[in-house]
Amino acid sequence: MAEFIDFAIRHWYLFLGLFVVLGLLVGGEVLRKLRGVNAVNPTQALQLINHEDAVVVDIRDLSEYKKGHLPEARHIPLRELDQRLKELNRFRQKPIIVYCLTDTRASAAGGKLKKAGFESVHSLRGGLAAWQNASLPVTKK
Repeated sequence: MAEFIDFAIRHWYLFLGLFVVLGLLVGGEVLRKLRGVNAVNPTQALQLINHEDAVVVDIRDLSEYKKGHLPEARHIPLRELDQRLKELNRFRQKPIIVYCLTDTRASAAGGKLKKAGFESVHSLRGGLAAWQNASLPVTKK
């Protein structure tokens, strides 16, 4: 035990980095839960799309969107979401799946939708990268 403490003291920066990374991981999930946004994996998202007619919202910038996006995804960049909420009003009763490239911005967008009164808001865990890793289709149309 004394060796571990000695190592921790000599390499304090490694432990600091470890705690920062753990804090970011846990903090992201806590924020998502506080916002009322449910994270779904690509398979769960596909089930919501196919069985519950979920609406998919891509919140990335236009340049990212043009490189490829989920089929039938509506493009509403995160910075425009507040001004364009009315475009989604008719889908208030349907599940909504928001995503970005890696799911770093999606929970913030989901929080805005929940705050605006949307009932069933989900973020795609891992974002477009996870969708592609699951060998699911992406389109440029």
